[in-house]
Amino acid sequence: MGKKLVAYFSASGTTAKAAKTLAEAADADIYEIKPAVPYTKADLNWMDKKARSTVEMNDKSFRPAIADRDAHIENYDIIFVGFPIWWYIAPTIINTFLESYDFSGKTVILFATSGGSGFGQAVAGLQNSAPGAVIREGKILNGRQTVQSLKTWVDSL
Repeated sequence: MGKKLVAYFSASGTTAKAAKTLAEAADADIYEIKPAVPYTKADLNWMDKKARSTVEMNDKSFRPAIADRDAHIENYDIIFVGFPIWWYIAPTIINTFLESYDFSGKTVILFATSGGSGFGQAVAGLQNSAPGAVIREGKILNGRQTVQSLKTWVDSL
């Protein structure tokens, strides 16, 4: 395996914890995908049809702005991309991230946190955002993950 990066978006901190453990296990650099306008608790209320996250997820072409473009994707061969599952797919900010860089020739391995669903259509929903990349469904990282269990997973890839 070449040089690795763990890039993640975390709305509430859950995915951030998983990303930090994965980065340690994979001996990878870490990069947080931050929205230009941070999400508030009200923005994340999926039961409110007018909440920001609901509005964004109902428009698959919506691309929330990201705070910076400093991930230096060109330096990595394998990029783990993590996010919370929203509506059985990745939040559209992940599309923004993928569309902000050239992932040609890169391997992107997805990881996610979820309140109960699997990856759903996440791979299909992201494929067009990273032309030339191989995007693979990775692992749902719910609950407490150990560095050793994630190292075993990473080594099996």
